[in-house]
Amino acid sequence: MEAVLNVSAYLFTPIEDRDELRLTLVDRARAAELKGTILLAPEGINLFLAGRPEALRGFLADLRTDARFAALEPKESWSPRQPFGKMLVKLKNEIIRMDHPTIRPVEGRAPAVSPSTLRRWLDQGHDDDGRAVVMLDTRNAFEVGYGTFTGAIDWKIERFTQFPQAVVDHLDDLADKTVVSFCTGGIRCEKAAIYMREIGLGNVLQLEGGILNYFEEVGGDHFDGECFVFDEREALLPDLSTR
Repeated sequence: MEAVLNVSAYLFTPIEDRDELRLTLVDRARAAELKGTILLAPEGINLFLAGRPEALRGFLADLRTDARFAALEPKESWSPRQPFGKMLVKLKNEIIRMDHPTIRPVEGRAPAVSPSTLRRWLDQGHDDDGRAVVMLDTRNAFEVGYGTFTGAIDWKIERFTQFPQAVVDHLDDLADKTVVSFCTGGIRCEKAAIYMREIGLGNVLQLEGGILNYFEEVGGDHFDGECFVFDEREALLPDLSTR
């Protein structure tokens, strides 16, 4: 097994003490000799960390003792070396910027589809109600270039703030279908699914845990290529390894 454990995780949960929490997390992460990035926003937390397995898992265990973060479900992968250069804890207005303040996942998630169910739907060519399934990639165009689900819709957006207008411009492509939004780890597709349901699309689901969770649970079926990740590994294969 490769030596460095990598984890990614996010959770939409209200955070009102970001300044104090930032200092606490910086101290804990550095004491554990971890590197990576943690984003703190009023709407929640997003983290990408790497380090020694026991130290990183201990850090996450401590974090989950805070009731706000008890539901964190980290996705694990491995690398032969540390993929981050430093340890940063940043304060943001949103953990993923959409510029739509009415979209508040902390008030209720969009319905999700599990990787195993999605694979079955893609195998059979429709969902359990017989509707066509449309895979909608919510990532930026350069990420999609590394790999995506076979036949997925790619609107070639350059930043997530462009996604809401792209939906409006392509509503006819989504009507009367089951739309499954997906992204790397789940943040963007969760917000995307909420937005699409709010503007009237009824059959919209998010892929639970994003591409990385799909890789972890079912592998690379129906996925072409690799999944871009925001660290020095650059991209992961469906077995969560690198080339």
